[in-house]
Amino acid sequence: MTVLDHDLVGLRKFLQSGQISARELMQETLAQIERENPRVNAIVSMLDEDACLDAAQAADDAGDSAGALHGIPLAIKDLANAKGLATTMGSPLFPKSPAAKDDLFVERMRRAGAVIFAKTNTPEFGLGSHTFNPVHGATGNAYDATKSAGGSSGGASVALATRMTAIADGSDMMGSLRNPAGWNNIYGMRPSWGLVPSEPLGDTFMHQMATNGPMARTPTDLAILLSVQAGPDPRQPHGRMAQDFAQDMREYSLKSAKIAYLGDWGLPYQDGILDITETAVNDLAALGAQVDRISPPFNMKALWDSWIQLRHWSVASSLSVFYHDETKRSLLKPAALWEIENGLAMTGAQIHAASLVRSQWFAKAASLFSEYDALILPSAQCWPFDVNLVHPSEIAGVTMDTYHRWMQVVIPAGLIGLPVVNLPIGFGSSGLPAGLQLIGARGADAKLLGMAQSWHMAHPYSDIKPTA
Repeated sequence: MTVLDHDLVGLRKFLQSGQISARELMQETLAQIERENPRVNAIVSMLDEDACLDAAQAADDAGDSAGALHGIPLAIKDLANAKGLATTMGSPLFPKSPAAKDDLFVERMRRAGAVIFAKTNTPEFGLGSHTFNPVHGATGNAYDATKSAGGSSGGASVALATRMTAIADGSDMMGSLRNPAGWNNIYGMRPSWGLVPSEPLGDTFMHQMATNGPMARTPTDLAILLSVQAGPDPRQPHGRMAQDFAQDMREYSLKSAKIAYLGDWGLPYQDGILDITETAVNDLAALGAQVDRISPPFNMKALWDSWIQLRHWSVASSLSVFYHDETKRSLLKPAALWEIENGLAMTGAQIHAASLVRSQWFAKAASLFSEYDALILPSAQCWPFDVNLVHPSEIAGVTMDTYHRWMQVVIPAGLIGLPVVNLPIGFGSSGLPAGLQLIGARGADAKLLGMAQSWHMAHPYSDIKPTA
């Protein structure tokens, strides 16, 4: 076991005791990146070696601090700004010039002592659960680099699984903290919407689907990182108060928890996905949870129609500035053009109708959470596919009519801003990992983390390292 096999908690103990310095930890990290990254292409931008070591040395010179991330190397998903590193968002529209400042949640992680030294790969503008783009290329799965890493936090998940980082940030509109976590055998958490604020730019009232969040190899590490990222921003209206999640999660476990398994919800699944999910359901019950299999609680077609319209509207709101510039429009990928054009064509009445369905589903979900501590669904409808594909064209004989229909299973939670933790649940017959969405009521983040920790103590799948 090398030092990089240790989690955040273990690394902080080493740093605090003087068993390793931040500079030495950075040296180990750079050596691991040199070994692993050529195979998977997860780290796509990095300070030069001297700058990395100087930043780590500065952490050593400052001495240990109260910062929860003090001395820990951290690579930021390439959708967010990190001072001194280029922000490309996987798009040729952006120059590879260093960002002038950190985004808000990045600043919080830096202030907690993280040594921010690199960026992780993402699809163009984060669109699609498969990490490839024309700037940096594709990221391969940690367990088989010929397969997809998922996305859009694919680079972050692979960096974690291959021990190039101990923690990572990600973001999630349509499963981007869940699908790649499941496909790379680590934990990813979509927090309650509003807990981790976005940038105070543009409209801050109307769009409530995307969020930043933590990724790690243990739920305790998730909790520590979430505590750093979370907390209201007075410039934004929908913030939620932060808490010490690592402490508060200790009040919860799987013992006597009531969980509702939502089954296939009428969606197609590749062979083996529901089988490994059933095994996980039985394992949850063996740990003391009461798991009830319940009928679909809401019409899935209505959820999809609401989701896709609100997503069109959200994407158009953020990317139409490029669409309206003809010289830039030609550089947008087809999925972005499709989203923007549909969003620009929407009427206010259509947006209202879509949000009405969202509101109805939120109310129905609240009634479920009056009876259950959590809901569960698979984290993806298929296994990691060929890294050279754009997206799957069919699942179980059902044609996928959009670039993201194959990830429909993630929309029930994302549509209404519920917290979700991906639980690693083992490996299929091909040796590729799978995951389970553990979904809670808004604000139940600590409860989910406590249940996830119970799972991890009994089933530490994330300890299983990839082999080249």
